[in-house]
Amino acid sequence: MAANATALPAAAARRSLAPGLSIGLSTIYLSLIVLLPLAALSWKAHGWQAVTNPEATAALELTLGVSLLVALVNAVAGTAIAWTLVRDRFVGQGLVNALVDLPFALPTIVAGLTLLALYGPRSPVAVDVSLKRTGIVLALLFVTLPFVVRTVQPVLFELDREMEEAAASLGAGRARIFLRIILPSILPAILSGVALAFARAVGEFGSLVLISGNIPFKTEVVSLYIFGRIESGDPGGAAAASVVILGISFGVLLAIGVLRRWVTRHDR
Repeated sequence: MAANATALPAAAARRSLAPGLSIGLSTIYLSLIVLLPLAALSWKAHGWQAVTNPEATAALELTLGVSLLVALVNAVAGTAIAWTLVRDRFVGQGLVNALVDLPFALPTIVAGLTLLALYGPRSPVAVDVSLKRTGIVLALLFVTLPFVVRTVQPVLFELDREMEEAAASLGAGRARIFLRIILPSILPAILSGVALAFARAVGEFGSLVLISGNIPFKTEVVSLYIFGRIESGDPGGAAAASVVILGISFGVLLAIGVLRRWVTRHDR
């Protein structure tokens, strides 16, 4: 009994040490990789007129509006693709599943060049969206699609189909089963995918350089505006614009996180 009594505190000590160590290492790593660079960016920010001028305001409005639109479209399209990959079986399914990850593997500048070749002035399908906001939407849809698909897909894999079968046996239609049983289960994953897609769209640069043309008040997004400030010899203004878009993006991500926690409040 005495041996057991001494062993229990020792085991408890070992259990309490590991979490403390992991938290400490995580904090140090995040501080070095994330917090310190953000602090340096905030310290370097000055020349706030670069954020309040009409060109910056137009770029910010375009970026947020297009990013929100892209995130919402991919919430629907990504969920539909995830559903098809999980619930259906068809020839070439493995290829389609691999193509979903293609935007992850491609350098973003290659994605922009690909879209420009397909939808540019010499488009083989006679569709030219270069130097237009439509081109920005297409580019962002391309680079953000995998975020929703890959967050929803595992949740669909783990869903228990017995509840769906029971609802069907009681006469519920497919639409009602989806809205009442499936959607509440996958909604947190959809929200996570939307948050990731929105964050990626706000900060996207490479795929937009070629197809957007960076025309002020028309196709200039915040990332390209910031790059323009750097090229103009105004790193302080570029840092100020970066801090603003960083704060807005972080606020949106926090809001989506709060919404996700509210949706899953009954599961805890």
